[in-house]
Amino acid sequence: MIDNEVEMINIRTAVANDLARVIELDERDTGQGKPDYWRDIFDRYVDGDRGQRYFLVAEQNGVVSGFIVGEIRAWEFGSTPSGWVFAINVSPDIREQGIASQLFDAICSCFKNVNVDTVRTMISRNDPLNLSFFRSQGLSAGPYIQLEMHLDE
Repeated sequence: MIDNEVEMINIRTAVANDLARVIELDERDTGQGKPDYWRDIFDRYVDGDRGQRYFLVAEQNGVVSGFIVGEIRAWEFGSTPSGWVFAINVSPDIREQGIASQLFDAICSCFKNVNVDTVRTMISRNDPLNLSFFRSQGLSAGPYIQLEMHLDE
């Protein structure tokens, strides 16, 4: 037990049968249904040759309660190999119980196991939940600056 109120969390690699629950968790969190997006991610990160791609889920009492997705990348403007986290989600019903931290620690272990010593992510300035979470994990501004330009339609 993690504490008196939380059942044991099992962090494991995602399998094809987890897709529906991942779609459900994401839609509940974002308010947007993106089944095609998640099917594509599962094709590349779960069903296909994973390479240095990681899709982990947190399971509690046989139910997926959260997930994290990332990969090793090294091609952006000469950067050294780094672990990138591009999705993390925990069911709102059980947030603030350390599950996201367990997922983050697990994916960082995956990165370390292939000799990567840096983890990065990119989040919206208007996303205080994720900004606060990643800062609590020790992430801070890195050496790169995200730039963008809106394209006229």
